[in-house]
Amino acid sequence: MNPISQVEGSFVDVEGRYVIVVGRFNHHVVDSLVEGAVDSLMRHGVDAEAIDIVHVPGAWELPLAVKRVLQVARPDAVIALGAVIRGGTPHFEHVAGECNSALSRLQLEFDTPIANGVLTVNSIEQAIERSGTKMGNKGIEAAMAAMEMVSLLRCFGDENGDDEEDAEEAFS
Repeated sequence: MNPISQVEGSFVDVEGRYVIVVGRFNHHVVDSLVEGAVDSLMRHGVDAEAIDIVHVPGAWELPLAVKRVLQVARPDAVIALGAVIRGGTPHFEHVAGECNSALSRLQLEFDTPIANGVLTVNSIEQAIERSGTKMGNKGIEAAMAAMEMVSLLRCFGDENGDDEEDAEEAFS
């Protein structure tokens, strides 16, 4: 009987180009997310010269900038970082929902990992907790997800099927 095949990424084969696209709105929270993401990438062997940071006004603008980055820079992964904090109007739902949906669509359209580190929280306290205190740093978590996906996708070769041996080996 053949054992069940398992395929997963690692944090060893993570070389490549990473672009962090950052919404400046709520920068007092987002700056910590960026620091965490950059630190995590570099601790896992990503060269500082292979990391680019693109700033946009806020979470609403992230998808358009991510799309352009994917078209022009063709990175191995994108890390989207921002913070949407609930207020007293429905604006929160529109910004958070549309940003998340658009990032998901772009990931599939461009066949490139987009790690979603956009905080969607009810209060500034929750945002602070998720940017480096009690709840960890979601920038670090997004960078880790990006690296793991880069490594995992390498198990399948490139999207043109030029590395069919890698994909066959992953499932053998």
